[in-house]
Amino acid sequence: MEVIEKLVRYLQYPFVRYAIIVAVLVALCSSLLGVTLVLKRFSYIGDGLSHVAFGAMAVATILKLTNNMLLILPVTIAAAILLLRKGNNARIKGDAAIAMISVGALAFGYLVMNIFSTSSNLSGDVCSTLFGATSILTLNTKEVILCIVLSVLVVLIFILFYNKIFAVTFDEDFSKASGVNANAYNLLIAVVIAIIIVLAMNLVGSLLISALVIFPALSAMRLFKNFKSVTIFSAIISVVCALMGLLISILAETPIGSTIVAVDVAGFFVCWVIGKFKGGR
Repeated sequence: MEVIEKLVRYLQYPFVRYAIIVAVLVALCSSLLGVTLVLKRFSYIGDGLSHVAFGAMAVATILKLTNNMLLILPVTIAAAILLLRKGNNARIKGDAAIAMISVGALAFGYLVMNIFSTSSNLSGDVCSTLFGATSILTLNTKEVILCIVLSVLVVLIFILFYNKIFAVTFDEDFSKASGVNANAYNLLIAVVIAIIIVLAMNLVGSLLISALVIFPALSAMRLFKNFKSVTIFSAIISVVCALMGLLISILAETPIGSTIVAVDVAGFFVCWVIGKFKGGR
């Protein structure tokens, strides 16, 4: 009863309600494209793009932009297009390119913040950005509205182009042979992934974004075998884990990003055990 009363008391504050809305939307969006990235062997791209977003955010902070999305989103989209569109034809292969951009952007962002920052708590600012310590609890109404608009856009794109995304995910060569413009849909996937990464930075931080993309998809794959079922269950478990992680974090006063990822890991092991049991049966 004390826990319920405490939770009800917290829910009276607008910033907690804002955090719940954003957490649910970001978890939903990240899970939808997560299945595609896992199947295309681009699971690590979320981590690489999050570091690019961190570097762009550092530059935006130094330039004192009133809306840092104006810089972060275009830079992250450009990096996503560069990584996903090149594919196997690039001289630098996918995993090496992701690692190179990831480490380079992270180092550049921290270097810029260290040289030009006027903050008296640089370590705290960097830690909050990397691990999502408290940023989601400081969202204002405009940021929540922007998150809602971008999330609706991501979901609509996924629903409208579901069949094409499905085709490109499983067999890109066959899709091209059957008349599907695979390059255009890879470009679309890159843009959507970049949007999701930017949205997720406020939720779990730059270093933990990959967990929102990977764990729900892998959890769903333990239990289901077809693309549609995996995608639906991935969305469900992602939203449930994000909501549980956020509420546990608020009640237990633990770091939000780390708590959400811990719940995602626990959800994966539960699905893995159930999958083993089903396989045994």
